[in-house]
Amino acid sequence: MKRIVSIFVALVALLSSSFVMAQAYPTKPIRIIVPYQAGQGTDVATRYLAEHLGRALGQPLVIDNRAGAGGNIGAAEVARAAPDGYTLLMGTNGTHVLNQFLYPTMPFDPEKDFEPVALVSTFPLVILANPSAPYRNMADLLAAAKARPDAVDVGLPSTTSRLVLELIQKQGGVVMRSVPYKGSGTSMTDLMGGQVLVGIDTASAARPFIANGKLKALAVTSLQDSALLPGTKPAASQGLEGFQVVAWNGLYAPRGTPAAIVQKLNAEIAKILAQPEARQRLLDLGHEPAGGTPESLDRFARSEREKWGPLIRSAGMKLE
Repeated sequence: MKRIVSIFVALVALLSSSFVMAQAYPTKPIRIIVPYQAGQGTDVATRYLAEHLGRALGQPLVIDNRAGAGGNIGAAEVARAAPDGYTLLMGTNGTHVLNQFLYPTMPFDPEKDFEPVALVSTFPLVILANPSAPYRNMADLLAAAKARPDAVDVGLPSTTSRLVLELIQKQGGVVMRSVPYKGSGTSMTDLMGGQVLVGIDTASAARPFIANGKLKALAVTSLQDSALLPGTKPAASQGLEGFQVVAWNGLYAPRGTPAAIVQKLNAEIAKILAQPEARQRLLDLGHEPAGGTPESLDRFARSEREKWGPLIRSAGMKLE
């Protein structure tokens, strides 16, 4: 009986300590690691969210770009960080779904090393071309790739963009040459400069360059037309029936971060995403606002692994 009482007292003390910590949190700046280059779609949306979240929490949120290995470098740093709520990760479907099936070894476990906080946004990718390229649509691109296998270079700044290319090749029966980049900044520069004539990137990263005529959009990867890129037809309606790849951003903390802190972050993000002005701004940046509980993000990521894991394995897709 005394042992049960002792355990109960210890549990109450632990919960009380967690509550007090959450009430005081945060007492210093919070770092959000973005595992991609500055200027990429995930980075742009994270900076906007951080500005609002910092005001709500009363502490600045500092963005730290740690690009490389399809997002694995930055994600691994957060996985190793102290679980105190002061180091967070803007994870993606790359870091938390695709990479574990594509890379032979992983420096972290996407299921076990993180506490999900909130699904922030979803967004399609877009197949792009330099204005001088002789492609007006997906039919032109596929025809060129069939006529000259492995002669069409495609700039790929992320794991998700590589998945899109693999699916295009598999479904279209073509072979194109992948040109990997560490992020959108360098990929877009080379695409606009003509070093590569085709690229695959997020709608948020591509929209400004499509608007000013420096790039042209051939297709979006959503199943239906996207409000983020009006007038751009889905690949699914251009000869690739049923084609759909939608990327997403989700905020994560290191495993062991107190539940009260996770809930506090989730609640503040929910308030931000509920604001009409914030929702419109995210749409302007190329992101469909999402939201939901930490548990719903966890379930969503699991369902994404169940969807993409078998497909990637069957396709024999691997990255080094």
